[in-house]
Amino acid sequence: MGKTFETLVPALREWIAKQPVFFVATAPLADDGHVNCSPKGSDSFRILNEREVAYLDLTGSGVETIAHVQENERIVIMFCAFEGPPKIVRIHGRGDIILPTDPEFAQLSPLFPSHAGARAIIRVKATRISDSCGFTVPFMDYVKHRETLDRWTDKKSPEELADYRKLKNETSIDGIPGYPSPS
Repeated sequence: MGKTFETLVPALREWIAKQPVFFVATAPLADDGHVNCSPKGSDSFRILNEREVAYLDLTGSGVETIAHVQENERIVIMFCAFEGPPKIVRIHGRGDIILPTDPEFAQLSPLFPSHAGARAIIRVKATRISDSCGFTVPFMDYVKHRETLDRWTDKKSPEELADYRKLKNETSIDGIPGYPSPS
């Protein structure tokens, strides 16, 4: 049965490190706003300490997580086992957005593989860490990380990526400010 943890204990850290995919969920403050849940991969997740984690946010067609976290900081990250014993781990917390122009980005970015499409680091300070059974999660075979996004961003110049972000990432689907355009 499910447990809560004060910290990311070593057994959780080891298990999380083996998971090739995780999910991020956020929601806007507005009652009629859209809740967002995004799958993530590409070796983009890191545990910073016992109660703090981060992931490398890559350029995409939406900006819901950045917009929601900037608006209200609420975020949950979920891992689930697709092989081995059933398990789900959730890290609820308060997030902040670290942009490439922020000094902290230079400190944290070496923790992650290099990606031309990196647009931010999402850091989460855990307010609740829990696990649960995952008895209904199916078994699935991991083959490899997709390289499609990297191939797409590698073909773009920094200016082309900035133009894309201006077009697709300035606001969320609900009109909440998202990724800032360069001045």
